[in-house]
Amino acid sequence: MSMLFYLGIMLLGGLLFGRLAKKVGLPNVTGYLVAGLIVGPYVLKIIPADAASSISMVSEMALGFIALSIGAEFKLSYFREVGVRPVVIAILEGLCAMGAVVCGLLFAGQTLAFSLVLGAIASATAPAATIMVIRQYNANGPLTKTLLSVVALDDAVGLIAFAVSFGIARAMDSAQFSLASILLSPLIEIVGSLLLGALAGFVLTKLETMFRSNSNRLSLSIAFIFLMVGLSAMDFTVAGADCGFSPLLVCMMLGTVFCNICPLSDDLMERADRWSTPMLAVFFVISGANLRLSVFSQGVLVFIGVVYIIARSAGKYCGARWSAKAVGCDHTVQKYLGIMLLPQEGVALGMCVSAQALGADGELIRNIILFSVLIYELVGPVATKESLKAAGAITEKPKEVLERRERKLAEAEPKELLERHKERANKK
Repeated sequence: MSMLFYLGIMLLGGLLFGRLAKKVGLPNVTGYLVAGLIVGPYVLKIIPADAASSISMVSEMALGFIALSIGAEFKLSYFREVGVRPVVIAILEGLCAMGAVVCGLLFAGQTLAFSLVLGAIASATAPAATIMVIRQYNANGPLTKTLLSVVALDDAVGLIAFAVSFGIARAMDSAQFSLASILLSPLIEIVGSLLLGALAGFVLTKLETMFRSNSNRLSLSIAFIFLMVGLSAMDFTVAGADCGFSPLLVCMMLGTVFCNICPLSDDLMERADRWSTPMLAVFFVISGANLRLSVFSQGVLVFIGVVYIIARSAGKYCGARWSAKAVGCDHTVQKYLGIMLLPQEGVALGMCVSAQALGADGELIRNIILFSVLIYELVGPVATKESLKAAGAITEKPKEVLERRERKLAEAEPKELLERHKERANKK
């Protein structure tokens, strides 16, 4: 079958299940994930495993748009208002999650190297599901703004923690410590990604002035996202250390610089969000298709996975609550932020690829993360929605908006149906 056929099935299935999810009060993203799970290679097998894994380009592009949206929230006016609060929260809650997982796994009888790597992965949070829920319900307020900032910074914290922990784990296996592998690689990746994104943001802003049409400006912005995601796939070596770029950090910095210096950024970002909606739906269907139910058949894996989920959840919640209180955040931020940091997917799975260099431990780490992703991605969006609702960040659509929609639908009906409605009304 053509890959376009599979993409069509994914988008159609995602939209239908998203609609069903909305009917029962669940976020659309939960419907997308369930759709992928059902049509994927492990249930109905409509989408084969090779097709689900080979459409990685869509996932990469979707992550680029997600990172751009997060970067757009980093306005200088916002940081003048909140200061370094998001930075402090991101570091402390990430370290708390890492510490809780390391202690939990050591208590469960696992090795220090194994526990350190899984603990580092635990610090990362998946921004995609969170962004999707916020968009669907037009959530706004101090909780939403803090969440977007912390989620973005989580990736940087996670990358550093993983690089250091992974370097220590490999050194324990080989009895050789390499300063380059432990410190230099993550430093170059983070700094290089931020510099590349900043440069791209300046260039994009300059080029935007060359075009008068909003359509052309939107096309230019999309082209830059594609370019940055493509460039981020490059690998290089510095002083003996293997380095690369993080597409999330690059596109995040692109969005930050662009939205701070381009006067047309707000309008263009709104248009880009609309354009990217189908892509994000496919992204989550693909994520659902790659969730493996077979992990539940392995007793040891399930046990370690449960320990990991409980420890990480406790670390995220407590770390976020304590740090938010310490920096003087609103009580709604203190109470609900940690719950909304639970989803985990893209960045964590990327770390698992590197972790496979640890051999048998690396394969076990990958399966544990797949197990946790299955739980977190199905539960996380619902928890995020309920937290936003409880915090008052979600407002129901006004009655007049709903009535206007029904009126437009009625006006669009064929003339004969309208006449029948009139006849029935006259009889009554």
